Amino acid sequence: MRQFEQHLYEIGYSRQRELNFVDCDRNKQVRIGTLLSILSIWGGYDYDARGLTHEKLTEMGHVFLMSRAAMKIHRRPVNGEVLTVDTWEDGCRGPHFRRVYRISDDAGALCVSGKSDWLLVNPASRKILRPVSFTARQVPASSGQEIDCPEPKKIRMPSVAPDELGKRPVYWSDLDGNGHLFSGNYGDIVWDFLPDDLQARPVDTFAINYHKEVTLGDSVRLAGHRADNTYYMEGHGSAELCFTAECVFA
Repeated sequence: MRQFEQHLYEIGYSRQRELNFVDCDRNKQVRIGTLLSILSIWGGYDYDARGLTHEKLTEMGHVFLMSRAAMKIHRRPVNGEVLTVDTWEDGCRGPHFRRVYRISDDAGALCVSGKSDWLLVNPASRKILRPVSFTARQVPASSGQEIDCPEPKKIRMPSVAPDELGKRPVYWSDLDGNGHLFSGNYGDIVWDFLPDDLQARPVDTFAINYHKEVTLGDSVRLAGHRADNTYYMEGHGSAELCFTAECVFA
């Protein structure tokens, strides 16, 4: 049996992962929700390997929440492939802690590149903390390495009336250890509410902004707009915007 590898570096972390049916869509291609989950989970793996587990950080009054993410899909991996996911911190910008990713196949070819921005939050008050408040470790400065991926940015819906797409309740199985809808699940929600002809279409880039946490009992109202090869979608909780996504198709 094959043993999967993991490596901890001074400023980064690498771990292999095999894709299976639960990670992929009906066409056996990796789901965008799975890729978002990888972006989220690998930052945790990195910190776990340094002794900074979720429990340890919570004791210190710190929780990291993903604020924005962007991905460039060079080739969409499929069921059964073994991927190597490399991630490293890339300094801070304003209130955001930055993290970047390279997802490669078994031959070393780049499949997906990603960038994410994170906020440091007090788990009790949910107050956003500035990077200078984080004393668990010194966050590495920008590596200077070029990542072939758009920068995470503020996504703005076009200034037209969007199409109302429906509502998606938040279920128990959606929740993560922070008690809210897991960041990776938003990718599946977006794909469930896309127009049928786009759901299996090749993806060039995907970006998402997380605005407001939603939890059990909430219902997310989805609206979207199509502009050429780009589809915009936003979700509103009971009163506030909770996410905005931009899907660019090849």
